[in-house]
Amino acid sequence: MFEFLFKYPPTVFLKGEYSLLAPWPAWLLGVLVLAAALLLAWTVRRRMARRAPGLAGWRPAALWLLQSLLAGLLLLLLWRPAVSVATLKPQQNIIAVLIDDSRSMALREDGRTRSEQVIAALDSGPLSELRRRFQVRLYRFGRELERIERLDQLTASAPATHIGAALEQIAAESASLPVGAILLASDGADNSGGVDLETLSEVRRRRIPVHTLGVGRERIAPDLEISDVVLPTRTLADSRLSAHVTFRQRGLSGERAQLTVKENGKILATRPITLGPEGEPQTEVVAFNAGAAGAKNLEIGVSPLAGEQNPRNNVLTRLVNVDAARRRILYMEGEPRWELKFIRRAVDEDRNLEIVSILRTTQNKLYRQGIADPKELEAGFPSRPEELFAFHGLILGTVEVSYFTPAQQELIRQFVDRRGGGLLFLGGRTALADGGYGASPLAELVPVALPARKGTFHRERAAVELTAQGRESLICRLEDDAERNVQRWKKLPALADYQETGAPKAGAVVLAEVSVGRQRWPLLAIQNYGRGRTAVFATGGSWRWQMLQDHTDQSHEMFWKQLLRWLATESPGPVRVTTPQPVVADTARVPLRVEARDRSFAPAADAVVVAHVTGPEGAGGELELVPSSAEPGVYTGEWVAPKPGDYAAEVVVRRRGEELGRDTLVFRREDGVAENFRLEQNRELLERIAEQTGGKYYRPGDLDELPGEISFSEAGITTREPRDLWDMPAMFLLLVGLRTAEWFLRRKWGIV
Repeated sequence: MFEFLFKYPPTVFLKGEYSLLAPWPAWLLGVLVLAAALLLAWTVRRRMARRAPGLAGWRPAALWLLQSLLAGLLLLLLWRPAVSVATLKPQQNIIAVLIDDSRSMALREDGRTRSEQVIAALDSGPLSELRRRFQVRLYRFGRELERIERLDQLTASAPATHIGAALEQIAAESASLPVGAILLASDGADNSGGVDLETLSEVRRRRIPVHTLGVGRERIAPDLEISDVVLPTRTLADSRLSAHVTFRQRGLSGERAQLTVKENGKILATRPITLGPEGEPQTEVVAFNAGAAGAKNLEIGVSPLAGEQNPRNNVLTRLVNVDAARRRILYMEGEPRWELKFIRRAVDEDRNLEIVSILRTTQNKLYRQGIADPKELEAGFPSRPEELFAFHGLILGTVEVSYFTPAQQELIRQFVDRRGGGLLFLGGRTALADGGYGASPLAELVPVALPARKGTFHRERAAVELTAQGRESLICRLEDDAERNVQRWKKLPALADYQETGAPKAGAVVLAEVSVGRQRWPLLAIQNYGRGRTAVFATGGSWRWQMLQDHTDQSHEMFWKQLLRWLATESPGPVRVTTPQPVVADTARVPLRVEARDRSFAPAADAVVVAHVTGPEGAGGELELVPSSAEPGVYTGEWVAPKPGDYAAEVVVRRRGEELGRDTLVFRREDGVAENFRLEQNRELLERIAEQTGGKYYRPGDLDELPGEISFSEAGITTREPRDLWDMPAMFLLLVGLRTAEWFLRRKWGIV
């Protein structure tokens, strides 16, 4: 219908340049239109005054407008309006046909695979018509682009889909070949991270329109698909971890399912869940024990449900580096009390936590426990970075802030900010506000705003209640089941004492509150600070959780182990190597990032950083990382993993012949996994590619229009010719319509 009314397809009007073919100047047309409008205004006013003196208001203006439009349109037609559009010269241009040959194209729908649907759509006439007009080159692509001669060479077996890389390669070839247009046939399931803006910009720069042919259902049901699993990449042996699993489902709302964590087929944890609304992201949490040291390949997901179309997208693999190293925590206590004794006892058997304590027994006497040698901490609390930064965590008990010199207070701040350590403030007689911390430089490290007064410490019994965030936190997880965990906390004996705290600071998270009568104060709060983290536990009386319960109850031990692991686990060494994704799917490139620091944890900007990589079947080697220009002490590089499997990168940092430190990172390359996900047609991506490059999106049934549309292009070898618009049927209908509308109004108003 559009072409019947306007002679040409819509593409001509969208891409064309408009002009007037008459030899007269365009300004003369404007003058004549204005003169005609003025003449008609005078005529209408004179005639209305004579024939219908009572007719006033907008009605004469309506008649004048219709007559002016008619006169202006007739004058425009005399100037011969036209549109010129660039078209490809026949047989002198190449049409690149790119066909997705990945495994997702083997999915069978309505009796045919997606690949067979593409072949049938092309063989039904469009491909032969394209070959009659142009030179056609066929390509198949998965991870790489490959030229083929016939459609029967498609196998739908490639382990990945890299649409962006395929378009980028064709754009590069167009520099030496007259590529006039691209036809991209795919389900849009790109698993290389999408098509970046740089690739689309390069295609647009070369003016190559990309027409897309979308195949595959836009809704697959019933089906559940895991979209992400958030999990720490490093932890200590025997730590409890939480996996945050995000998924979407279609056609399974209200169903019950099992969320599981497996290692080498062994179930580490399982949790029943109820599926929520269709199509909306749903996040569930499952907790489990990391177990012994080593690299753990964990399969995390939802057990397949009855009738699922694609159960292979229910599981994602994550890699966790479980470390056997001990974390040393320095505990500074200002007076003898039960809390120190019971905290030390709680972690005595933990092979990954070691508490080194300094107890001030009198004003001038210190008692040290857990020291590595008689010389360690001989002078008391550290005053040099090398001494304090050797620890991973720091606990300040009931010791007044004035006990520390200004230099030591700054050192404590740098311990958290620069070294990346964890700092825990405890409540006590001379702690927090009563110890003068609120008016000291250390106040900014406390997660709560301390009261500007003393007398905040109370030797009274107080009950503990978890907040909503505390119920989800691993620090407070005494039971895997959320409801049982809340009930267990309610059964704990009251604390021996508590300390009033102020409101939590912006960014702080309150995990537990203390309740006395109608008053409530934050008891346990945490926050991030610089490279590290800080916490406040505003009591010195949690020892009653051990003393007043059966000797077999482990609540006190579990809480303190989990709190201290949170405090010290993430404290980095002088050398830290990371990668954005420890498990890479269907790509060989693994970016490495190393932070190198000296013994005082100042950035080491002049070091030599080498990664020694070992992989499966001897696939290893060395990689020297280069310094980052934007971040002092940061070195980056990219390792190319040639084979699927597990890799270990040991990074050694040296400066002027001295070794500053080393760190090890384990990562994994997987092939053929990403093709199990996002099997629904990504129509949004295909339409975006077509829209941003000047192409058009097609379904298989609409492909007959392609040969006529594809010739409108400014790439390759083109010609531009004007096409008349004055003889369009729409112009004739518009003229008749304007005259008819005027006659109808005259008749209605009685002035015919």
